[in-house]
Amino acid sequence: MNQIEQEISRRRTFAIISHPDAGKTTLTEKFLLYGGAINLAGSVKGKATARHAVSDWMEIEKERGISVTSSVLQFEYDGYCINILDTPGHQDFSEDTYRTLMAADSAVMVIDGAKGVEPQTRKLFKVCGMRGIPIFTFINKMDRDANDTFDLLDEIEKELGIATCPVNWPIGSGKAFRGVYERETRTIHCFSDTEKGTKEGTDKVLPIDDAALVSAEIGQDAFDTLQEEIELLDGASAEFDLARVQAGQLTPVFFGSALTNFGVEVFLQHFLKMTQTPLPRESDQGIVDPASREFSAFVFKIQANMNKAHRDRVAFMRICSGKYDASMEVRHVQGGKVMRLSQPQQIMADSRKILDEAYAGDIIGVFDPGIFSIGDTLCMPKEEFRYAGIPTFAPEHFARVKQLDTMKRKQFVKGITQIAQEGAIQIFKELDTGLEEIIVGVVGVLQFEVLKYRLENEYNVEIRMEPLPYEHIRWIENENPDLNRLVGTSDMKKVTDLRERPLLLFINPWSVQMVLDRNEGLVLSEFGR
Repeated sequence: MNQIEQEISRRRTFAIISHPDAGKTTLTEKFLLYGGAINLAGSVKGKATARHAVSDWMEIEKERGISVTSSVLQFEYDGYCINILDTPGHQDFSEDTYRTLMAADSAVMVIDGAKGVEPQTRKLFKVCGMRGIPIFTFINKMDRDANDTFDLLDEIEKELGIATCPVNWPIGSGKAFRGVYERETRTIHCFSDTEKGTKEGTDKVLPIDDAALVSAEIGQDAFDTLQEEIELLDGASAEFDLARVQAGQLTPVFFGSALTNFGVEVFLQHFLKMTQTPLPRESDQGIVDPASREFSAFVFKIQANMNKAHRDRVAFMRICSGKYDASMEVRHVQGGKVMRLSQPQQIMADSRKILDEAYAGDIIGVFDPGIFSIGDTLCMPKEEFRYAGIPTFAPEHFARVKQLDTMKRKQFVKGITQIAQEGAIQIFKELDTGLEEIIVGVVGVLQFEVLKYRLENEYNVEIRMEPLPYEHIRWIENENPDLNRLVGTSDMKKVTDLRERPLLLFINPWSVQMVLDRNEGLVLSEFGR
C-alpha cells in the first residue's frame, strides 16, 4: 500500500444528524475533546458564558443556541483522521443538511432518550436512505428519565423502517441510571457523573458473570431487571451484520449521555471499527474510486463572511479521490478553467489552518472569488468529468424584500446575491413591473430571520420583508418562451431567477395544472437544473 492509499484508508468522514436539542452539538464537542482538538467543551446554549460550542461559529447561532449552518471539523484519534460534518438540527435548514450528507460516507443519528423519533429525525433519515449510507444511532440523555428501551428500538424500526442492533444496553435511566452493558464483551460500564467539560471520569468495568460484584455496584433490583432484559434482547434483536450496516439496512444502537461524557468514547471506538474508508462516487464517466484515481472533488457548500475581517467567501469541497497538493493546478469543470485553488484550508468552525496537502475523504475550504457553485466538480487538468449533481429543494415560503435606505442599493444587491449563492435562499425578480424589489424564496421560514440578521450585521443593510401568499414554484423548461402570450391564472406571478430563467409562482396547487391545460406544449418543472 503506497502512502496515498495509506492516508485515504485512515480517513473517516461522517455527518451528525438529529432533531433540535437532542444533543448533537454536545456529542460533536465530546468527540473533539477525545481527539485532543479542544481542551474544554463549550456551553452549547452558552448565554451566561463567553464559551460557545466550537461548531457554532455564526453570531446568530451563538445568540440563539441553534446551529443554522453546517460546520466542518477535523481531528485525529487512535490513528484515524476524522472529518465530522455537524449539521443544523432545525427543519428550516434541512436543505443545508441534505447537501452536507452528500459529502459524508456515513451518518450518526442522535436521538433524545425521552423523546424518541421526532419529526425532523424522520425527514433527515429519508435523506440518508436516498443516499443508502450507513447510519449509526446514539440514544442520548440517558442520565435523564428516558422511554422504555424496547419501545425506543421498536419506534426506530417502525418509524424509520430500519432494523436495529443494540451494541450496548442501558441499565435504568434518570436518577436510576447505573451504566451500560456491553453485549460483545459481556461487561458492565458503571456510570459516574463525570465533570462535564473534561474527558476524565471513572469508567469502572465489571464482568456480568460476577453476580455478587455487579449487584453490589448497581443494586440487586437493577441487576435482576438487566438479566431479564438481556434474555429478551438476545432472543428478539437482529444479529449484528456489518454488510447490512454498510448497506444502510441495519443501524447499530448505542446508549449514553453526551453532556456527562458517559458512553461517548466507547461509541467512537466501535463506530470507527464499523464505518468505512472513503466511498467511491458516481460520475458521468462511471464510478470514481478514491485510491485509484488522481485528485478530484466537488463543491457541496459555499459560505460568505466566515471571517468578518476579510469579508471572504469559502467554497467547501469534498475530496473524492487521490491527493490534493497546494502547488497543483486543477480543472474547474463547470467554469472551463485550469487554475490553482486559492488559500486551501482546513477549517475548525471559525479558525483556519492553511493546508499543504489533503486526501480523499477530507473536506477543504478554498477562497471563492465568486466562480464556484454548489455541485461543481474539480479534477486534474488533463481530465474532464462531472460528479452527480446536488438537487435543490423548491422553496415553500416567499417574501418581497426591500432595503430601507435606497443609497445602499449596491450593498443590498451584493449581500443578498452572495447569501443566495450559498444555497440557503433563492432570489427572484418580478417581470415587467419596473419594481426594484426582490422576491426571496426559502424552504423554512427561519431562513428569513437569518437573512435579515446577516444583511444587517454583515452588509450593514436594513430591510423590510412583506410575506407573499405563494407556496408553489415551477420553472419553465421550454426554450425561449414568449411570456407575454402565456395564459395564466389569477393567483400566478411571473418571475426570473438568479440565472435569468423564467419561473411561475402559484398560491393554489391546482393552478399549475390549469396553466398547463391552457398553454399547449408548455413544460414546467419543480426543480431548477
